[in-house]
Amino acid sequence: MYIGLIGGIGPAATDFYYRGLIDRHVAAGVPLDCTIAHADVREMSKNLTGGNPGRQAEIFAGLIGRLKAAGAQAAAVTSMGGHFCIDELLPISPLPLVHGVRAVDAAIRKSGLQKIGVLGTRLVMQTKLYGGVSSAELVAPDGDMFDQVGAAYMAMAQIGRVTAPQRDVFFKAGEQLMQRGTQAIMLGGTDLFLAFQGGTSPFPLLDCADIHVDAIYERSSA
Repeated sequence: MYIGLIGGIGPAATDFYYRGLIDRHVAAGVPLDCTIAHADVREMSKNLTGGNPGRQAEIFAGLIGRLKAAGAQAAAVTSMGGHFCIDELLPISPLPLVHGVRAVDAAIRKSGLQKIGVLGTRLVMQTKLYGGVSSAELVAPDGDMFDQVGAAYMAMAQIGRVTAPQRDVFFKAGEQLMQRGTQAIMLGGTDLFLAFQGGTSPFPLLDCADIHVDAIYERSSA
């Protein structure tokens, strides 16, 4: 199936999804038919922090219209942070969507995990992944650590790379959540792979973006 991707939010997240789909299709020997439409991460950040999901949904719907015109048969937002407007986008999207939060909820249910720490944008942590996970209890950082993670995440996402101090914040937050009885740490922001790639995590990880890529692959390889 010809899949359309909304990218650019942020650049590293787009690369993560695109490479993930390429790797899966190559391994399966199935050609990938894909077009990426660019969204502005700064514009999305403004709508996210300003509490304007409707406006962002309209922007995404316009991009999905372009993807449909290019021949795409389904679409996906290549950012867990970008799912903050998914409820507003669903009824106006010109194409069926591969819904990342629903894919994550299904994966958690299958895993049997009951209590999971969540890292990501302030909104992801505050709403426990937009209230879309019913299969486990999600626990966010508290106090000053909540603000540190939110600030570090947005700074990292906008430049598409992680600094050592930002990485330290994410690891410290994960360790504190594990001390509160969580069984794993959810990477609820796509760009968090930048902080955890190429090393050994001191705690089990649940990568929302990787789960979403799997779901997109299932659709794009059909």
